[in-house]
Amino acid sequence: MTKLALVTGASRGLGAALAEALAPEYHILAVSRTVGGLEDLDDRIKAKGGEATLAPLDITDDGAMQHLCRSVHDRWGGLDLWVHTAIHAAPLTPTNMVEGKSWDSSLAVNVEATRRLITYVSPLLLAQAGAQALFIEDNRAGEPFFGCYGTTKAAQLALARSWQAETERTGPKVHILPVDPMPTATRARFFPGEDRDALPSTSSQAERLVAALND
Repeated sequence: MTKLALVTGASRGLGAALAEALAPEYHILAVSRTVGGLEDLDDRIKAKGGEATLAPLDITDDGAMQHLCRSVHDRWGGLDLWVHTAIHAAPLTPTNMVEGKSWDSSLAVNVEATRRLITYVSPLLLAQAGAQALFIEDNRAGEPFFGCYGTTKAAQLALARSWQAETERTGPKVHILPVDPMPTATRARFFPGEDRDALPSTSSQAERLVAALND
């Protein structure tokens, strides 16, 4: 029986690369606001013989996330893997100039949506033996101009680490893994003058992460 992987933030970058790397072993439930990106991902997965279900949703929409997780329960009975790559990358700015809108969006996506998703996804993972969750390490806390992103990403990972410690004996197994710098849209926003050709591809990093999950 094909396993089920929920990938939040699946339409581009590392999320899309992980979705591709996980399919054909998993049926991919791909969540993102970007419909076009999800459709392109679906085409690539099908071209490799895999299958995906597309969910063009905003993870900050609490009702939509509750409905999605209920649908997973009703259709599949549980979840084998949750990969959380959705992130809001606020523009770099001096801390004393962080805009309220950027701050609120970063809190909503990076922290509050993560908190709620852990609550909703946890029972689905517990329903499947050997289920896992994956978060991506990116420690920018305290770096110059990263006040908004660094603070909210650190809060996201603090939630993940607490959940990881709490589930060490009971499951699901929670992974928090680093990646090398990649030529993603998020990184381009932070480092616009960087030589992107010198960076490893998202697919190579995704393959490394999938191998770590299978160890």
